Amino acid sequence: MEFQYYLPVNLVFGKGKSLFIGEKAAALGKKAMIVTGGSSTKRSGLLGKTGEQLRDKNIPYVIFDKVTPNPLTTTVLEGAAIAQAEGCDVVIALGGGSSIDAAKGIAFQAVNGDDINDYIFGRKSSDKALPIIAVPTTCGTGSEGNGFAVMTNPESKDKKSLRCSAIVPACSIIDPLLMATMPKDILASVGFDALCHNIDGYISSIAQPMTDILALEGARLAINCLKKVYANPTDMEGWEGLCLASTLGGMVINTAGVTALHGMEHPVSGLKDVVHGRGLAALAPAVFEESIKGDPKKFTILSRLLGGRDENDFMDKINELIHELKLNTTLGDMGIKNDDVDWLAENCMKVSAASIANHPVVFSVEDLKRIYRKAI
Repeated sequence: MEFQYYLPVNLVFGKGKSLFIGEKAAALGKKAMIVTGGSSTKRSGLLGKTGEQLRDKNIPYVIFDKVTPNPLTTTVLEGAAIAQAEGCDVVIALGGGSSIDAAKGIAFQAVNGDDINDYIFGRKSSDKALPIIAVPTTCGTGSEGNGFAVMTNPESKDKKSLRCSAIVPACSIIDPLLMATMPKDILASVGFDALCHNIDGYISSIAQPMTDILALEGARLAINCLKKVYANPTDMEGWEGLCLASTLGGMVINTAGVTALHGMEHPVSGLKDVVHGRGLAALAPAVFEESIKGDPKKFTILSRLLGGRDENDFMDKINELIHELKLNTTLGDMGIKNDDVDWLAENCMKVSAASIANHPVVFSVEDLKRIYRKAI
């Protein structure tokens, strides 16, 4: 048995831990940029409370609140230019995965300059970025637990992740109290994403003992706790478990990567700007149906976590969960047409070649086209 596992992230987990944002920021920098979306952290009061904490610690700050779902490379460039001009030396992400990923991109771009797309596609590399504090308000992407930042180039529609150890957050504050006001449709989507991260990493051909341990616990928590909080949003123990599942999923894919499900969804949301978790739910039945034969042992274990007996029950159980969460949808419902399939398959091989290569069944371009059509 040989493996290497390295992930330098400081996780601060627990109810009320968002009260320590100012303290952590003061230890990392002298002027902060807060990166967030346009409304949710304002409505919840988190943005205002973070500002109060920073003022109490005598940390001046600027707010960049232009992040949208499926964050754009152009937004990252705009935020980085402001961070440079304002002399910010620490970046605080408040919000869902989009805000955290955008903050990571801004922290990286502010130090490195040049075209961030060159770094995303590996034509250039760097191990430098401003320190990042991640404060997630949704429990799905796990971006608080890894060195990935997914963003979309609005010109090419390429949705791909910047990957770099320097953008692993210097501190991630995971406070389950910040999650409990999520609408049920958003909860279903992000919770399913958390589950799929753990599944993707578990079945990956580059999985290893540490990631298997994390992924199985993450999947177990995601399955059990997502159902709990979806049925009862006041179940704080359920929120704690789901938050941990999300973070574990992010940690898993940092080492084991994602596989075909995520690899195939990224072109969909890159092209049509769909909600990522719903895109996963639309593709999951078609992708998993053709994947079980690649690793029946692991799909047996996953099936049992879902309440099944062996790999033969997995599809029934994952479809039951999708329906229970009201995520049953198709790519056609999201505006994908048969005319888009060739582009989707080719773009998948462009932006997600590693994810396809790591899948337990390695799909060809023609396989991808067939699966996309099945999901329409």
